[in-house]
Amino acid sequence: MIVSAILVGILLVVGTVLYIHHRFTDDGDESDVTTVESKTVQSEQECCGLHITCEKDSLVAGIDKDLLYYDDEELDRFIGREESDYNAAEIEEFREVLLTLRPEDIAGWARSVAVRQITLPVEVRDELFMIVSEARESNKG
Repeated sequence: MIVSAILVGILLVVGTVLYIHHRFTDDGDESDVTTVESKTVQSEQECCGLHITCEKDSLVAGIDKDLLYYDDEELDRFIGREESDYNAAEIEEFREVLLTLRPEDIAGWARSVAVRQITLPVEVRDELFMIVSEARESNKG
C-alpha cells in the first residue's frame, strides 16, 4: 500500500514537472497542436474552460446510449470496477488506449467509456482531463 502511494506520488510529481516544462518551453510550432472538438449538446451557458468541472461535465454531457467502440472492446472486462482497484498493468492498458487515440476521438472515447459504465483509473482520468483542457486552451489562443 505504501509502495503504491509512493509510486502515485512520484507519477504526480513527474507529470507536473513535465506539464510545467511543456507549458514554458513551447517554441510556437503549431504543427503538433491538435484540437479536440467536443460533440456535446450546447447548453445556454457555455463552459469557459477554466474549471475542471467544465471538462468533467462536457465530456459526459449529451451522452447517447449507443455504444461506440474505439478498438477497445477488451476494456469491457473492467465494467463495475472501482477507480482505485486497478493494478499498474491495467492502468497502463487504459493509458495505452488513451494515448493511441486520434485527438478528435478523445472526447468520444471518454463518452463511450462512461456509457459502458467503465470507471477510469484515477491517473488516466486525470490525464484525460489535462489533454482536453490543453486542447481547449489551444483553441482559444
